[in-house]
Amino acid sequence: MIENEGAPGQKIVTIYDDIYDLPDCRSYYRAMHHAGFGTAHFATTAFRAVLSELKRMRGIETAQVLDFASGYGIAPQLMRFDITLEDVLARYVEPWFDDALTEAVIAKDRDWLSGHVRTGQNDCYAGVDIAGRALDYGREVGIYDDAFAENLQDDPPSDALAAWLSKTDLIVECGSVAHMLPGALEKLLEATRSRRPWIATAPIRGNDTAQALDLMKEHAYDVVALDMPPFRHRRFSSEDEQARAIANASARGHDTSGYEDTGYFHAQVFLARPKDEVTDVSDWAQSPVA
Repeated sequence: MIENEGAPGQKIVTIYDDIYDLPDCRSYYRAMHHAGFGTAHFATTAFRAVLSELKRMRGIETAQVLDFASGYGIAPQLMRFDITLEDVLARYVEPWFDDALTEAVIAKDRDWLSGHVRTGQNDCYAGVDIAGRALDYGREVGIYDDAFAENLQDDPPSDALAAWLSKTDLIVECGSVAHMLPGALEKLLEATRSRRPWIATAPIRGNDTAQALDLMKEHAYDVVALDMPPFRHRRFSSEDEQARAIANASARGHDTSGYEDTGYFHAQVFLARPKDEVTDVSDWAQSPVA
């Protein structure tokens, strides 16, 4: 999946580049269905538990959530709507979607999601990504309340995004290709300094870069890997991809036996919180484990 692990000035290359920024999501989710995509199921279960505890700790009823490297918005989709990842992936293999116009897909998805809003859902969600058409889809169907097509690795946030970030309570990231690209992460941390949002991220093992984790610690965050088993991200596309993934995960100190050697990328969830807001996960009202 990763060719250069986010080296500065270089393009991140994935095998899904050609379907990551289309006017609707069906080709992407069909590919994810074929690849056995699973990260979002486990990650968003943890994200919902994190959000619940954050709101309790801060005494707020409505939170503002930013989805980083968000694409079509699977993380906020599973957080704000009462649907499963299986529901999403199975939906787009239905024959109706084969030849439907994008406008019809968007209308159908908007109607579907509007009937599955989670009870008590009153949080606000925004996405940020370089994939502007994917973001437009997410906003049109009601996944995002706002969206920002911006490259934070290379550029500072726009005034509109900076204003949104200043009120952000939680940043989530669900399997992005370079674990919140440290250059972009630095800009997020600076723009949210007054609010000090929690950060929940689900990197692929091997992409859980020390640079990103250390950066959050330098900004006085307590950073922990949640106590939950590594979970499947997606199936490897080739033996070469598997070999690279095993090498990357091993280099980060992970035992790949029973995980990457089974034919799948695996991921885990990290949580970063201001040190004065750390609570024992075992005491949370919701379990982060799916």
